[in-house]
Amino acid sequence: QVQLVESGGGLVQPGGSLTLSCAVPRSIFTIYDVGWYRQAPGKQRELVAMISSSGSTHYVDSVKGRFTASRDNAKAAVYLQMNSLKPDDTAVYYCNARYLTIQFWGQGTQVTVSS
Repeated sequence: QVQLVESGGGLVQPGGSLTLSCAVPRSIFTIYDVGWYRQAPGKQRELVAMISSSGSTHYVDSVKGRFTASRDNAKAAVYLQMNSLKPDDTAVYYCNARYLTIQFWGQGTQVTVSS
């Protein structure tokens, strides 16, 4: 069973920063694209950022210029640097590894932006 492990969530004030981490098994790290999703209470899960196996990135408009996805090949980890956080960013954040029709999810990490 492939497991992705997220970490780094927490409580932060508006305007603050957090960095989420996602540990990906080395057996799949180099060929899987990794996405960061979030789900707020009462809302559907949405894709926030994607980083491909080659390192190209894509962001949803609401986080462009504030969030940055990156990969560390040596650590088989993917990161989501989140700056200028807003209350609307409050959600459970999940990482997802995908290759063709195969995908795996992490357990999620809570991010709460509040004063």
